[in-house]
Amino acid sequence: MSTPVRREPRGFLPDLIDWLEAPLAGLRPALGQAIRFEDYVLDGRYVLRAELPGVDPDKDVEITLAGGILTIRAERHHEDKDGHRTEFRYGSFTRSIALPPGTDEKDIKAVYDQGILEVSVKLAENKQEGRRILVGTTTEKPQKKS
Repeated sequence: MSTPVRREPRGFLPDLIDWLEAPLAGLRPALGQAIRFEDYVLDGRYVLRAELPGVDPDKDVEITLAGGILTIRAERHHEDKDGHRTEFRYGSFTRSIALPPGTDEKDIKAVYDQGILEVSVKLAENKQEGRRILVGTTTEKPQKKS
């Protein structure tokens, strides 16, 4: 199982490191292959998009949610036969991410279209409003030392 990922803004450097590590993913079979995630908030929903090309969402994708951790598991099985030649690609993918605080875990939707899995979770509507704090003054003036 993968380690939950903290949702923080990413800059250029983390994406560059992910890109450079991608060719080395085959050297780490125990960890499996990574699923690329993109997340954002849209219309009061937390949206997570995952790249899963070449999988059948009905048979090969499993999404679970427990304790605020969303986990996506997928398997790819693909075989091309051309005369006397056969090519195949297969592999399993797993990735988990911690949902932001205040998500409604009962209102979750998932849609798969053209290799992209999109999972959305409703965010709570209770926004904490800031309050103004008045600054007071002291009524006593410091005494002068003589």
